Amino acid sequence: MSKIILIPTYNEIENIEKIIRKVFSLPESFHILIIDDGSPDGTAQIVKQLQQEFANALFILERNGKQGLGKAYIAGFKWSIERKYDYIFEMDADFSHNPDDLIRLYDECKNKGADVSVGSRYVKGGKVVNWPFNRIFISYGASVYVRLITWMPVKDCTAGFVCYKRAVLEAIDLDNIKFIGYAFQIEMKYTAWRKGFKIKEVPITFVDRTEGVSKMSKGIVKEAILGVWKMKFS
Repeated sequence: MSKIILIPTYNEIENIEKIIRKVFSLPESFHILIIDDGSPDGTAQIVKQLQQEFANALFILERNGKQGLGKAYIAGFKWSIERKYDYIFEMDADFSHNPDDLIRLYDECKNKGADVSVGSRYVKGGKVVNWPFNRIFISYGASVYVRLITWMPVKDCTAGFVCYKRAVLEAIDLDNIKFIGYAFQIEMKYTAWRKGFKIKEVPITFVDRTEGVSKMSKGIVKEAILGVWKMKFS
């Protein structure tokens, strides 16, 4: 069963080689697609150098400038669907998502009946490390807010550590996904759930990045707050 991990990057030179090597050291076989938005720090150049070592398993899509997380993932989804990958993962480059947990997400979809598995901070056994209280409050509050409006049975709606079966992404009109920040993560889960796919949450420990700079902004939070209502009534 072919598996590919999509990792969007913008200025991740401190993390990119380490995350790639960690994934390729796992006992399960994964391919990696880096989607780089023109990082001026040379992230893409590091990936291209590593492609010589990891031929036919490490790939890169280069885009011009920052176009948003959602658009990066949509480009990666389309690339992966065209190449018939069976399981398609989302993961951050900064080690806030532990690569060891990829195997648990995969197992949930392959062997335990999930169509989408979500690395969740807010189910029993999940937790957050090194986040300030206000960041936890915003993130957890956003998930409660989404559940109240949509009734979607997912406790970590904004999670960005996800495994999709290819059939889920093929069933979604990716060109009709509207949002690019946290709301993108909500919209993808909501759309999959509305189409009848089974979403299961896997508890993870989310660790705030120790290197590089967070991409969080007020605009991303605002998009998520307003986007939920647009999804509900669209």
